Amino acid sequence: MHADLANTLQADKKRVIKDKLVKYSISSGGALVLLTLLLIFAYLLYVVSPIFAPVTIEAKKEFAYSNDADVLALGLDEQNEITYQVTADGKLFFYSLRDNDLGDLLLSETISSSYTAFAKASASAGAYLFADQHGRVKIFQPTFSTSYPDDLRLITPEISYPFGSAWMQIDALEQKITSASFELAEQSAAVAVVTADGRGIYYLLTASENIISDQLLWEKQAVVLPSLPHRVDQMLLSPDLNNLFVRSGNNLLVYDVSDIADIRVKSAVTINAVDADVTDMQLLTGASSLMVANDNGVISQWFEVLQDNKRTFTFIRDFKAPDNVTAITPEYFRKGFLTTDSQGYLSLFHTTGGTRLLTTKLSDNGTFLAAASPRADAVLIADNSRLRLFAVDNDHPEITWSALWQKVWYEGYPQAQYIWQSTSASDDFEAKMSLVPISFGTIKAAFYAMLFAVPIAVSAAVYTAYFMSPAIRSYIKPTVEIMEALPTVILGFLAGLWLAPLIESHLPGIILLLFSLPLSILATAFICSILPRNIQDSLSGGYHPLILIPVLLLAGYLSMRCSGTLELWLFDGDTRMFLTNELGIDYDQRNSLVVGIAMGFAVIPTIFSIAEDAVFTVPKSLTMGSLALGATPWQTLTKVVILTASPGIFSAVMMGAGRAVGETMIVLMATGNTPIMDWNIFEGMRTLSANIAVEMPESEVGSSHYRILFLAAFVLFIFTFFFNTVAEFVRQRLREKYSRL
Repeated sequence: MHADLANTLQADKKRVIKDKLVKYSISSGGALVLLTLLLIFAYLLYVVSPIFAPVTIEAKKEFAYSNDADVLALGLDEQNEITYQVTADGKLFFYSLRDNDLGDLLLSETISSSYTAFAKASASAGAYLFADQHGRVKIFQPTFSTSYPDDLRLITPEISYPFGSAWMQIDALEQKITSASFELAEQSAAVAVVTADGRGIYYLLTASENIISDQLLWEKQAVVLPSLPHRVDQMLLSPDLNNLFVRSGNNLLVYDVSDIADIRVKSAVTINAVDADVTDMQLLTGASSLMVANDNGVISQWFEVLQDNKRTFTFIRDFKAPDNVTAITPEYFRKGFLTTDSQGYLSLFHTTGGTRLLTTKLSDNGTFLAAASPRADAVLIADNSRLRLFAVDNDHPEITWSALWQKVWYEGYPQAQYIWQSTSASDDFEAKMSLVPISFGTIKAAFYAMLFAVPIAVSAAVYTAYFMSPAIRSYIKPTVEIMEALPTVILGFLAGLWLAPLIESHLPGIILLLFSLPLSILATAFICSILPRNIQDSLSGGYHPLILIPVLLLAGYLSMRCSGTLELWLFDGDTRMFLTNELGIDYDQRNSLVVGIAMGFAVIPTIFSIAEDAVFTVPKSLTMGSLALGATPWQTLTKVVILTASPGIFSAVMMGAGRAVGETMIVLMATGNTPIMDWNIFEGMRTLSANIAVEMPESEVGSSHYRILFLAAFVLFIFTFFFNTVAEFVRQRLREKYSRL
């Protein structure tokens, strides 16, 4: 007796220990899952957060220089180790910014002891020009060579003359040059000057290579600029040598100089701000945008926009500096620029983001000069015979909330738009990283997939759980659930290479399926209803799907066979051409219809399995009680079973939506991956997940592009979290509402 009691107590004790172990194991597993999600969330924020960090500037080095002449231009090498300055006495000086020889004069040379005009090329070209009173010019470039003696980097300053150190005659009449502009390209260069007698001369140099000596031979052509204003305050040449900008006061003439035989004025605009005068204008990197500074602190951006089949320079947006802007300095390779003003403030701006990033007072002298480093990580200031170097932390100026989620007017576009185009082969490219098109594409793909999957999956689940015989259900449910294990890459492969061409070539037949399949089911049901009772009784027991299978296959076959005839009768033999020309509907082979069908097949097993379990687990007492009270099976289904199972059905739908939102391979292979915003079912899209999969391998670690892709992952995480949260909330409400049934 005591032994049996002891054994029972021992067994109970073991059971308690096992129960606690299982309880704590499950609790620990759930906690670890939550911890993992939080860690993923935190890591995404960690990678994304730097793009929203404020711009900072910090003083690093300074030294005094002995030359008392005014500084005309400043520059830095890429490593910020050497600086140069072009001074008003026609000299070029190189100074060291290294710690061990800070401020040492490394090289100096007199370029011109007497000149009448000075000009500088675009920042990326890094070249300068002196013009004299005899109609001549001299072009020079401060350059840097890098060597590695004893495995240590050594940067050495040099001076190069692209066209020789001798003066180059521009004006055949040898008149004094009062204003000049020039640009250097790979195999060409151009100089535009204004002479003392009011003539404008455009001088083009085109290089051809000598086959024998491999030397460049320069062909020179000079023409007179037509319609030149009497007063020229500033001239700018675009680096592509297509446009010449001539400013006279607040008025701008834009010359088309792409063809030297047909130079003409293509537009004339007034570019000053209201109640203000223009103080400076500069071309932004890429030469598409013209930045115009005014004496009231307003800087306006202008670029060519196609209007009425003509490209004209149009005001796009403006920025505000603290005071009268004295100079604009574009960055080397980005769409940013910095300004100096009469109160000694330095301001940093970026055009894509449309923001002023930083304003700080660096000088008490309103005529101080500033230069940006090639890598945009430093700013050099020349002020009161001192050079000061500032480190700038400004890695992601193009990323702002407005650039991510609002329309942006990009260079060359007719209006503000949502655009995703993150990379290009050109350094002058303006990155377009709006998350709106790819977020829209994610929602669009999920919508069409759910539009296809939900009616089929839910209806199949209800029928399988409520009407189908147990024998058939034992085969159907596992078969559908096995479909969920099918790799989505296979579905994407089939959708892109087989389904998309099939739909394109049989589009009328696909549309006919929308009518033939339901009608064939109704016709079969009607025929069954008029059959003799003994035949109807033999078909009972939930075996009706076996009858429908050959009917549906026959209806599908006939619909596809009739596709060519319908296309010939209704669409003149070309459905795609009819949609495009007659209805104005664009058609892409890999489109939302293909994605909806393919992704729908991937989502159906998830929705079916959960919804079928929800319907099948409705207590039999409820259905039996409803039937006993005289309700028909259909009434019982709609009034009792569906309502009771609604929390599970809704959860199934939301789980399917969550999977559709996060699906990658199908949308990657079955769409054109075009980030467009259009609900047209015959056009494609680009989703967040597919965008990450496509562009992450090519993104530079730590770049704006790289961090924006992580931000896209964060947005995708938020989407799925939202769907799951809504599903749980609604499920609980539905469970509370119908728990009394």
